[in-house]
Amino acid sequence: MARRGPDFATPVRRVLIGLLALVLIGLFLFWRIDSPRAERMRIAIVDRMVPGLDWALAPVTQVSQMIGGLQSYARIYQQNQELRRELQKMQAWKEAAVQLEQENSKLMALNNVRIDPALTSVTGVVMVDSGSAFRQSVLLNVGSDDGIVEGWATMDGLGLVGRISGVGRRTSRVVLLTDPSSRIPVSVLPSGERALLKGDNTSLPFLDFIETPDNVRPGDRVVTSGDGGVFPPGLLAGQVVQGRDGRMRLHMAADYGRLEFLRVLRSHPAETVADSGAVIPVGDKGLIGPQMPVSPVEAAVASDPLSTGTE
Repeated sequence: MARRGPDFATPVRRVLIGLLALVLIGLFLFWRIDSPRAERMRIAIVDRMVPGLDWALAPVTQVSQMIGGLQSYARIYQQNQELRRELQKMQAWKEAAVQLEQENSKLMALNNVRIDPALTSVTGVVMVDSGSAFRQSVLLNVGSDDGIVEGWATMDGLGLVGRISGVGRRTSRVVLLTDPSSRIPVSVLPSGERALLKGDNTSLPFLDFIETPDNVRPGDRVVTSGDGGVFPPGLLAGQVVQGRDGRMRLHMAADYGRLEFLRVLRSHPAETVADSGAVIPVGDKGLIGPQMPVSPVEAAVASDPLSTGTE
């Protein structure tokens, strides 16, 4: 078995490390000496050594520039993320502003609808569409506490929507014109033809019982006639169109796709005659024809009901 020779690497390494430490300590002490001669020597060493070390400082310069670029990139990334968050907030505010603008325009449209000055109204918000395949209706957030009465007409910012059918304390149901149970007497302008607007669960309810169909043409305006006291007269319902089945139908003025606010019109019932004597004069027998002569006694009795007719 071969014998290994003496290990000289470890002592030499130790000697070199010791010499390097002594040189560094001496350099440190020399650099700390505060004397003009030492200062001149330090300047001379720097002038001789530093310009020739540009090649050694180039990697350090590149690394420092890369570190500065990475820091700048990190700052730019943070600013970009902040801008993204601000942009998302601005988009949310923009969406809210657009919705408020739409609601404002619809409310202004409600205010601009010209109706009979004698009709007052209550504005309600459409909460939910309670319609189905066999019923077309919506729910409002106003009810009997707000004075809503069943049968009142409702309008949006453009035209007639339907009527109140079912009233609770805080909510009420509106049956739309498209509901199969809806029957509204209307008048077609400018001919003035009377008709009955019937819903058939489609977006185009049809006009039935037209007196003279030849006087009704597509494009004519349709308003409520007020017959039967169902609705006040003169409320805009829409325009006449001819359906694919050849029947005259109604293109509704109300925007059924965006029902958000509805105006409930307060309809006052017709006056009832409580005293027929205030309307029918005394002596009127209700006969059609020439009047019979009245004697002075009958005239006196008629003028004085307490009189017996004899003296």
